[in-house]
Amino acid sequence: MKIANQFRNELIKDGFSRFQLSVYTRHCSSMENLTAHKARLKKILPPKGYVCAIPITDRQFGEIEIFCGRKRAPEPPAPKQLELF
Repeated sequence: MKIANQFRNELIKDGFSRFQLSVYTRHCSSMENLTAHKARLKKILPPKGYVCAIPITDRQFGEIEIFCGRKRAPEPPAPKQLELF
């Protein structure tokens, strides 16, 4: 369990946000940025770890529909994004 916690903390330090139990998201502004973060994931992956990286566009992410039962859990905070002009 300690290794899993260390991995999760490394994800959070790298700007990932928890989207769902064991599902973390991170906005990448370009393919180069995506490639860099996937390389970092490989470096911090525990020896017996198993991670899937699924790149989706902003539009695809925006089309996600979240269905909840009658008792709703609080919505996760929106990811912080940096815009440069």
